[in-house]
Amino acid sequence: MTTTTSTTVDLDELLAAARALSLAGRWDRAVRLLDATTCDSSVDRARLALAAAEVALQSDWFGGTDLTGARAEHAEKLSSGADHDLAFVRLRHDYFRLLRSEGAFRPGPDGKDPEALAGLRRRAHDLHEDAPDEVRRGWAAMYLGLIADNLFAERTVAPAHYEAALRAGERGGDDLLVREALRHLGDHDHDAGDHDRALERWERATALGARAGMVPGVLTQQLLLAVLARDSGDAAGAAVLAREIARWADAIGADPVRAQATGFLAGADPTAPPQDSGS
Repeated sequence: MTTTTSTTVDLDELLAAARALSLAGRWDRAVRLLDATTCDSSVDRARLALAAAEVALQSDWFGGTDLTGARAEHAEKLSSGADHDLAFVRLRHDYFRLLRSEGAFRPGPDGKDPEALAGLRRRAHDLHEDAPDEVRRGWAAMYLGLIADNLFAERTVAPAHYEAALRAGERGGDDLLVREALRHLGDHDHDAGDHDRALERWERATALGARAGMVPGVLTQQLLLAVLARDSGDAAGAAVLAREIARWADAIGADPVRAQATGFLAGADPTAPPQDSGS
């Protein structure tokens, strides 16, 4: 027999706990915690639904699920009006879907709807202009960079957006935004042949992800460190690290991360830039 009990928990603390579980790769547990929570306030129910959509997005990205669409629709039904954070979830989800064409990550504009690409960039710009604070503006700048980099293959355009995101994250104390900006700025350093600068940025990004408890994100960062190890001639060390990344990713159900690590072991370069549509 199942016994149901109730208790009172501060909603901010509960949402923080669910976010921590999600960052650690415990997406199912995070969603169950949110779904098991009841609130009398319609505002609080909307906050729970938004948090569940954010967890679903993490699960889709790192765990290979397909949960965000339904969760975001539910959050929209409970929202009382324009919601910047929910619009940002939608933006990130649509970016992910455009990037992940035909079941695999396919950077660049080839094979993608030009109107959808233009619309996504316009929405990111609007979120940047309408952001209620500096950190949210920084996250919108981050996605303006990602959209330019990975969907339009505009490699010279993206770094300025990443730099703006980095400044916003550092001023606002958002470790995850700083991590994200460093991750992609380091990618540009790597492509430019400045491996020392890439290493500095990627090591810092790895530490920030660890401090935030972002287990799958730490694994993806470590894979970038494996790339640098292989580039520097330490193929054996790179392989050892990649095998550990694959093992850890498999253990937590982060299938896309595991696939990246095994692809690296087979010789793939996860930092390969998108190809221009005319090439």
